[in-house]
Amino acid sequence: MAAVTAEAPYTLGAKRVVEMDGRRLSRVGARPTLLQYMKDLWRFRHFLIYDSRARTSSQNNMDSLGRVWMIINPLLQAAVYFFIFGYILETHRDVVNFLGYLIIGVLTFRFITGAVTSGSTSIAGNQSVVQSFNFPRACLPISTVIRELFATVPIFVVMALIVYFMGDYQVGDMERAEITLGWDWLIFFPVIFLALLVMTGLGLMLARLVAKYNDVKHLIQVATRLWFYASAVIFSVERFSDLGHDWIITVMHFNPAFCILDIIRDAWLYDGIGEPFRWAVLIGWAIGAMVIGMIVFWRGEETYGRER
Repeated sequence: MAAVTAEAPYTLGAKRVVEMDGRRLSRVGARPTLLQYMKDLWRFRHFLIYDSRARTSSQNNMDSLGRVWMIINPLLQAAVYFFIFGYILETHRDVVNFLGYLIIGVLTFRFITGAVTSGSTSIAGNQSVVQSFNFPRACLPISTVIRELFATVPIFVVMALIVYFMGDYQVGDMERAEITLGWDWLIFFPVIFLALLVMTGLGLMLARLVAKYNDVKHLIQVATRLWFYASAVIFSVERFSDLGHDWIITVMHFNPAFCILDIIRDAWLYDGIGEPFRWAVLIGWAIGAMVIGMIVFWRGEETYGRER
């Protein structure tokens, strides 16, 4: 057996230099370009649909009537408005087919504000998800708007049935005109599509604001109440003209919620297709809110989930 020899002294070999191409490396959590951000959002489209359906299905699971409350609640709300404002305070004056006018106003506006307020808290209310997973944060506010749409589809069906069969129901001296079912009822779909764009844009902008300043969510509740009265939900816009406040009417004509309600009412109750100016304002809001909302939200992508 050979004897163990002393270890050979360590010697340096030829010097080697390793070069790395860092052009394709990026900082973890860095904000991508806007174009790349939009591509990432498109890759997550299946998640958006799945998450929206799952959250819609789980609503009211603890109640005996379950999801039926999603229909009963807004109808009860409309009944209260009809009795107090329409019957007792007589806000039905200057409104033809007041019951249909009120049903469209209350149920559609509830859908609009529900999507905007839910979208505004989608980042602040999901901090654990934002901090744990890597995905485009815009998925959350967009998902809440889609969820609100899924939850409101049965309500829209009930709304159409009530308006068609009872919209011209006359109580007391309320004015009425016969409601007919025609192709103009289909205008509802492009109007709701434009409404979704408006709500998504507003939800994105408010989500960044609430994520940074949590107190803003309380102001949003007050703002939605003012928005309610500035959208002619339960009374005619002419009410303000009678009181000499014509400037409020000008504000209302540039209000996207008022335009949405006015076009749907015109199509369903009065056989019209909506005034061109209403369409122009609504389309302008849809494009502007979506573009500005996406840019505003994208610029804050790196800040979401940070400890405050």
